[in-house]
Amino acid sequence: MTGMRDVAAKAGVALSTVSLVVNGTGYVSRSAREKVLAAMKELDYVPNELARNLHRNRTDLIGVIVPTIRHPFFATLTAAIQNRLADRGLRTLLCSTTDAEQGEAEYVDMLRRRMMDGIVVASHTDHDVAYWTSIGRPVVAFDRVLGQGIPTVASDHEQGGNLVADLLLGSGARHVVMVGGPRRQFPDAPGVPTSYPTVRYHMTLEERLRKAGVRYDYLEAGEVWDLDGYRTAVTRAFDATPGMDALVSSDIGAALAVQEAFRRGVAVPRDLQIVAYDGTYLSDLSGMHLTAVRQDFAGLAALIATRLQERIDAGDSKDSGAGRRRGSSASGMPGRRIAPAARGIPPLTGVPIDTVPVRLRIGDSTCAPAGGRSDCD
Repeated sequence: MTGMRDVAAKAGVALSTVSLVVNGTGYVSRSAREKVLAAMKELDYVPNELARNLHRNRTDLIGVIVPTIRHPFFATLTAAIQNRLADRGLRTLLCSTTDAEQGEAEYVDMLRRRMMDGIVVASHTDHDVAYWTSIGRPVVAFDRVLGQGIPTVASDHEQGGNLVADLLLGSGARHVVMVGGPRRQFPDAPGVPTSYPTVRYHMTLEERLRKAGVRYDYLEAGEVWDLDGYRTAVTRAFDATPGMDALVSSDIGAALAVQEAFRRGVAVPRDLQIVAYDGTYLSDLSGMHLTAVRQDFAGLAALIATRLQERIDAGDSKDSGAGRRRGSSASGMPGRRIAPAARGIPPLTGVPIDTVPVRLRIGDSTCAPAGGRSDCD
């Protein structure tokens, strides 16, 4: 079996020079590097990845924890994260908490034991803040606030709520029904924080509708992995809310609402406007081109990868005794950092959030604003 000593002999350089080239550490002249690479190719030398990682104190493995990969939002997000991490030479290990009961705990344990370089937490499990803050290793949260010192990345859900409100109020909606996750994720009272940034689009929309005097209802569809719960909630919306002329839900709920409307002979958008929130591939597979608030999956994944890389590099610098200026970023990634109590909506948990803008795509499931061409006339 070919080893580094064979490569060094073939290239006519010191063993330490081969080690520097293989591990990507230290300075090696261009001519020496070319000799080593040529020798490696000629001898078909394959570096021992385990030994290389031990030398670097790195694994190049990142755990990504999501509630379920069956949900189109998390399937799309995970694919985007995997791509952005691969751009940085990092590999992804996926954990779906619904499908692997002990998966999250196992990933956290692997991180503690340095079997991973970091984890991205997008799961909806409930733990004390100390569970996450005591890990002391690189962790980045997505659409969750886990605790002080742990970066959080999310879409600008307040912007999303305002986009939906502008659309529905402008088109004359009179009774809006929202279908979403457990209401327990919302603040119990004004000023009470929540650790789920996603609820802010519902809260923003509700506040806008309340001020405009438009009736609204919120129906729970269960946890994010309960796909059947969405079907039940959408059916209930049609049965229990007479006068409903607009429905807002995730892509899953919106697609189910289109199917239910067709089944009942309800004209979309003349009798019922439907707005999807997420903008995954599912918003184009419901039987019509859905109006959707589209989350920027590429932008979210890039910002997540950047924040995670910053945490990993900071740990490397700490281990080597060479600290980088606190808070500096090597990427310059776009992202708006919002304060915990922005725009009068109840605060999160005192932790700033890096947000990525969303955008509204107008489809065939909503009416044009008053004064313009309208399919609802």
